[in-house]
Amino acid sequence: MTLLILKTLHIIGFVSWMAGLFYLVRMFVYHEESYDRPPAEQKVLGEQFALMHQRVYKIICNPAMMFTWVCGIGMLVVNTAYIQQGWMHLKLTLLLILLGYHIYCKKISKKLVAGERPLKAFQYRLLNEVPTVLLIAIAFLGVLKSGVNYIYLAVGLAAFGGMIYSGAKAYQRKRLKAN
Repeated sequence: MTLLILKTLHIIGFVSWMAGLFYLVRMFVYHEESYDRPPAEQKVLGEQFALMHQRVYKIICNPAMMFTWVCGIGMLVVNTAYIQQGWMHLKLTLLLILLGYHIYCKKISKKLVAGERPLKAFQYRLLNEVPTVLLIAIAFLGVLKSGVNYIYLAVGLAAFGGMIYSGAKAYQRKRLKAN
């Protein structure tokens, strides 16, 4: 029963963490696009977006990430057999990449608050899809465990990533054409 409770809490945590990361990077897009506005609007929007992404990071992303990790580690303590399985090694590797992404987002936020423009809006849109790809891989590993076919997973993720990129490029062309 303890494992099921931890698993439920883990799911709640990672749903919150992912929601925070998706929202955070979407705000980076809007923050970057605010530079296309007249100077008075830029100032107001820039300050508002800076406040918003700082709060989302501090109030949603960080606590949800920590909660997710605590519950996940709790599941490994309760069921130590998981840690010896290959799918778990891959899942933990992907989670470390997601943690790196989380930290990278904090660096971007600090740069935006300082008035720097580290990426273009299109790059933020692509960056916003990174956790989607990681989420898919992590979810398949967590559900299918050792039954996952790593080749199919890799090919599927590559195809999905290609579709995301193609869709983002098409959207970019549409926006440029409209302007």
